Amino acid sequence: MRVHQSVENYDHKEHLSVLTIGTFDGVHIGHQKIIERLNQIKSQDFERSMILTFYPHPRMVLDQSNDIKMLTTMEEKIYLLEKFGLDDLIIEPFTKEFSRLSALDFVRNILINQLNIKKLVIGYDHHFGKNREGNFEQLSEYGELYDYSVEEISAQEIESVSVSSTKIRKAIENGDMEKANKYLGYNYLLTGKIITGQGIGRKINFPTVNLHIAEDYKLIPNKGVYIVKANFNDKSNFGIMNIGFRPTVGGKGQTIEIHLLDFKDDLYGSSMQIEVLMRLRDEKKFESIEELATQISKDEESARNWLMKIK
Repeated sequence: MRVHQSVENYDHKEHLSVLTIGTFDGVHIGHQKIIERLNQIKSQDFERSMILTFYPHPRMVLDQSNDIKMLTTMEEKIYLLEKFGLDDLIIEPFTKEFSRLSALDFVRNILINQLNIKKLVIGYDHHFGKNREGNFEQLSEYGELYDYSVEEISAQEIESVSVSSTKIRKAIENGDMEKANKYLGYNYLLTGKIITGQGIGRKINFPTVNLHIAEDYKLIPNKGVYIVKANFNDKSNFGIMNIGFRPTVGGKGQTIEIHLLDFKDDLYGSSMQIEVLMRLRDEKKFESIEELATQISKDEESARNWLMKIK
C-alpha cells in the first residue's frame, strides 16, 4: 500500500480507480465491510483501490476541543489498513479552509481533477463538503456530470455487525477490552516509545518498561491492570500492564507500565506496540511495597492461567 500525504501527491491519475472516503477511526469491523467491498469491485473492473482519509480528524479542527479521543493514531491506522491489500492511502491535511469546500468543489477539485476516480464506494448516510451538505444523491448527480459511478453500502449491511466507534470507545473507557476487541476485529493497540521510569519495579523483582504515547488524542483504557501482548524489535512477549497513577509509591501523573513475562533485556528507546487483551482488576493503593509485590505476583499468575486457557 502506497501512502500519499495529500491528494496533490497522488500520481496514478491514468489508472481506473475505485475510492472510498472516511476517517476510519479504529478501522473496526464496520469499516472493514466497506473495504472488503472496495476490494471486490477493484478485482472486477479496476486497476487501483484507494482510501481518502483526513488528518487531523475533522472534529479536532472544527470542535476545537482537547477532549476528543481517537481509537487509532495515524501510525496505527496505516498499520491496520496495510493488511487489506489496498493500493493507495491518501491522507489529506484537514484545515478550516478545506472544510469550507462546497460539495461540488470537493467532487470537482479533489475527486476528479486530483484523483480522477471512476467509482466511489461510501457507507450509508455519508455526508461531505461544507456544513456536510453533500450526500449520496448529490454524489450520484455529479457522477453523471463527471463520468463516475457511486455505490452506497446499505444500512442493513453495516448495522448487521452492530458496531460503531462510539460503542468501542465506551467499552474501552469502561475497561471492557474483550467487547472492544470483538467490535474492532483485532486487539486494541497502544503504540509508543519505551522511556526511563523510577526503577521501582526492578527493586521488587518485577521490572517494568514505561510506554510513552506521543499523541495526546489517543484513547487510553480505563485505569487498572491488563493482560497484554507486546510487540517490539520483531519479537512478541506477553505481559501485564498497569495504567494509572501508582498511588502506592506516590505517583503524580498517569503512567503506562508493562511487566513482560520471562523477559529481562533492556528496551530503553525501543518502539513498542501493545495489544490490550483483557482487564484483570482496578488500580489499588497498597499499604506497602511488599504488599504491592505480592499483588503483582498474583496478577502474573492470573495472567499466565488466562493465557494458558486461550492457547
